[in-house]
Amino acid sequence: MLSSKMLHCTMKGVAKGNRPTILTFHDIGLNHKTCFESLFVHQDMHEIMQHFAVCHVDAPGQQDDASTFSTASPSITCKNLSHNLKHPDLVEGLVLINMSQAEGFIDWTAQKITGWTHALPDTVISHLFGSEEIQNNTDQIATFRHHITNMNQSNLQKFVKSYKSRGDIEIERPIQGGNSHLMKRDIRCPVLLIVGDNSPAVDAVVDSNSRMNPTTTTFHKIADCGGLPHVDQPGKLIEAFKYFIQGMGYMPSAGLTRLVRSRTGSSSSIDRSRNRCGTNTSQGQRGRSHTDVSMYSTL
Repeated sequence: MLSSKMLHCTMKGVAKGNRPTILTFHDIGLNHKTCFESLFVHQDMHEIMQHFAVCHVDAPGQQDDASTFSTASPSITCKNLSHNLKHPDLVEGLVLINMSQAEGFIDWTAQKITGWTHALPDTVISHLFGSEEIQNNTDQIATFRHHITNMNQSNLQKFVKSYKSRGDIEIERPIQGGNSHLMKRDIRCPVLLIVGDNSPAVDAVVDSNSRMNPTTTTFHKIADCGGLPHVDQPGKLIEAFKYFIQGMGYMPSAGLTRLVRSRTGSSSSIDRSRNRCGTNTSQGQRGRSHTDVSMYSTL
């Protein structure tokens, strides 16, 4: 565990040779425990954990028992993806859960009005979950409301403010034979976009997918799932993650059965990922140093 005034990091496992480290970053109103614990303790994740070390990063002041910041926490949400645009050699792959761009003026105004009339926990709950989930899944909502209200509220408010004031990632889908300047504005590593079919972020993720490079991006909508697919359907997410890892040339002998049994409307995306498995398996192709497979929840 590494902690400083700015970041709190928790390492799981030991880095293995030149294999990438899985780096996680959570959503607003959560930290690495409340966001990813149910995913990483799932039995299907054990196989992955045997091959990769994991570094969980908590946003400033969002870890358990955090002291109150006297200054605004830095915006480290979308800038993490911008880092990938500038230094693609340092990131080998991205798994983005509920990815969304910055809101337009109308959405921003609606958010401001909501902020005036709703308490901070209510604002976060409506961000994490859809209205159907809030009405029907009362136990889960109560659990996460408890987590949120037990966080340092001053620090959380700063993080939410940072998230709402984030800038656009400024990526554009490359056009073959198009402007070379625009070609530099896409994410050049493989990307797996994840969203639940009942998530409030569905439209935002579809929009984000339309901006991504289709040759390196896999879009996977998980059925029977709300705003937190890594909590609601961890097995299905892990199976998609295994395909994604295999597409980068790792874990070629991993057991993959769940998605074969339960294909959904996103099966074409999984097929694309599986097809890439046969084209990127040699050690030479994956021998980059200081690489990361990063897993972010809502950026």
